[in-house]
Amino acid sequence: MPHEQRSKQMPWAVLAVVLAAEVMDLLDATIIAIAGPSVRADLGGGTAFLQWLAAGYTLAFAVGLVTGGRLGDVFGRRRMFLVGAAGFTLMSLLCAVSPGPAWLVAARVLQGLFGAVLIPQGLGLIKAAFPPEKLGAAFGAFGPVMGLSAVCGPILAGVLVDADLFGTGWRMIFLVNLPVGVAALAGAAFVLPREPADRDAPRLDLPGTALLGTALLLLVFPLVQGRELGWPWWCWAAMAASLPALAAFQLYERRRARAGRSPLVEPSLLAKRRFNAGLVVGLILFAGLMGLTLVLSVYLQSGLGYTPLRAGLSQSPWAFGTAVGAVAAQALGRRLGGRRLLVAGTGVVALSVGALLATLALTGGPATPWPLVPALLLLGVGMGASMAPYFDLVLAAVDEHEVGSASGTLTAAQQIGGAIGVAVLGTAFFSWVNPSSFTGSFERVLWLELGLLTLAGGLCFLLPARAREDGAPGEGTVTDVSAGVNVAGVAG
Repeated sequence: MPHEQRSKQMPWAVLAVVLAAEVMDLLDATIIAIAGPSVRADLGGGTAFLQWLAAGYTLAFAVGLVTGGRLGDVFGRRRMFLVGAAGFTLMSLLCAVSPGPAWLVAARVLQGLFGAVLIPQGLGLIKAAFPPEKLGAAFGAFGPVMGLSAVCGPILAGVLVDADLFGTGWRMIFLVNLPVGVAALAGAAFVLPREPADRDAPRLDLPGTALLGTALLLLVFPLVQGRELGWPWWCWAAMAASLPALAAFQLYERRRARAGRSPLVEPSLLAKRRFNAGLVVGLILFAGLMGLTLVLSVYLQSGLGYTPLRAGLSQSPWAFGTAVGAVAAQALGRRLGGRRLLVAGTGVVALSVGALLATLALTGGPATPWPLVPALLLLGVGMGASMAPYFDLVLAAVDEHEVGSASGTLTAAQQIGGAIGVAVLGTAFFSWVNPSSFTGSFERVLWLELGLLTLAGGLCFLLPARAREDGAPGEGTVTDVSAGVNVAGVAG
C-alpha cells in the first residue's frame, strides 16, 4: 500500500508517531535539570557545565528551529522527520557514553540541532494525514500528552538516577531515548506520507541562519562562561558585538526579501510594534521560567540535600499545575480576553514567587518538600494560564501571510529565552552562592525573577486585547500554530 494511502487510512498512527517524537524531545529537555548535579558529580566540571547542559541544547534547538522547518519544505517533511529522529536517537547514545563534560555538552548541542530538524515537521505531517474536520481532535491530543510528559519528566529522571539500573546511573536518562527513538523511526518509515515530487520548494537561507546563530552565540556564551573565566574583557566585547550582529541579520533579511528570495524571518514582522512587544514578553517569560527550573533543581539537591528522586517529586506540582492552568485558560479565555488572561496568569506566577519567598523566610530552607507544594502548584497554574493565550495573542498582531514566519520566530524565541534565562539566572545564582548560603542565593534569584515578571506584565499591555477568531484548524491558521506549542515543556 502506498505511504499516502496508508497515512490517510491510519491518521491516528501518524499522530502517535509525531507525539512519540514530541515526548522524546520534551523528556530530554526536562530530565536534565534533575540529573544535572549527579552528572557533574560523576564527570566533574564547573558550575558552567551545569548551565551548558541545558543552555547548549536549548540554544542549538532555537537556532536550528526555523531552519529545521524550512528543511521540511525543501526536502520533504517525512524525510526530515526520519533524519531528525535518527540523529536525535544517535546523539542520545553519544550523551549516554560521554567520558567527560566537553563530550557531553557537544553531544547535547548536536542533539538540540537534530531536535530542531525533527520537531517542526510534526504539524505538517498531521495536516497531511487528517481530514480538515478531524484536525481539531488531533491537535487537541497535544495538550494532555505534553502535560503528562512534563509531569513525568522530573519524576522519571529521579527514578532512573536513583535506581542506577545496570550500574548506568545518570546515563540511563539518555539511554531511555533509544527504544522510543527506534519505535518512532520504525513507525515513521511505515505510516508517514511522502510529499509530491513536483511541489514548489523554497530555498534555504543559510547566510541568515549563520548570522542569527553567531549573534546568539556572542550573547549566550559569555553569559554562561564569563563568571568561571573571571569576566575577561572579551566577554563584554562579545556581548556588545551581538547587537550589531542582530542588526546585520535584520538588514540581510530585508535585502533577501526585496530580491524575491525566501527569508528566514519575514522582515515586515520586525516593523510591527505589537509583534515586537510580544516577542520581548515571550523572551522574558521563558527566560525566567527556564532559569528558575535550573536554579530550583540545584537548590533542592545541592542546597537542601534532596536526592534526585525527591527533587523530581518536589517539582511535580509545578508541572501538574501547568496542565491545570492550561485547561482552565480554555474556559476563561473567551470571557476575559487573551490579554487579561495573560496578565492575570503572569500575576499568578509573580504571586507564587512571592509565596516561595515567604516559605523560605518561614522555614529557612524546608527540610521536607511539603511546604513548597502550594507555591509550586500556584506557579504551574499561573504559567499554564499565561502561556495558553500567548501565541494566539501575539499572532493577532500579524497579517495572514506572515503567520508561518511569525510562529517559527515565536517558538524559536521561546527556546532562545530559555537559553538566556539559564545563562543569566544560573550565573547569578552561582555567583552569589557559597556552601552556607544556598537559601540566601535562591532568595536573590527569586527577587530577580519578580523583576522579570513585573517587566513582562507591563509589556503585555502593548499587545492586542484579544486574539483574532479563526475557524477550524487549517493551513496557516493561528490555531494550527498554538496547538503545537509545548507550553508544558518549560515546567520541571
